[in-house]
Amino acid sequence: MCMDANALKWAEAWMAHKEPPAGAVGLMYMLEGGSDASNTDPWGTAPASGGKWVETGPHVMVVGSKEILAGHPSGPKPDTSVPYVMWAGTPYAHLMVPVKGT
Repeated sequence: MCMDANALKWAEAWMAHKEPPAGAVGLMYMLEGGSDASNTDPWGTAPASGGKWVETGPHVMVVGSKEILAGHPSGPKPDTSVPYVMWAGTPYAHLMVPVKGT
């Protein structure tokens, strides 16, 4: 995972369970993709009973901008082939944007 300075501040706040910095839009990317236990719980360690891991291919994340989230799907079982909101309704909501590798 690589990120700019604003995204690093956001990630540090998330990992410390603290409020992310206000008005600090940041970018990060994971070109290897990743998996998360939950699309609704920022600190989920395992999928809910009967649930599956959220598997995401290569993607870019935009953090710190509530405005960019508007109009994107934000449910618990996202279609990771299109942009979607991860952790909607939390201070850590961010836009996940899939990218194609070459």
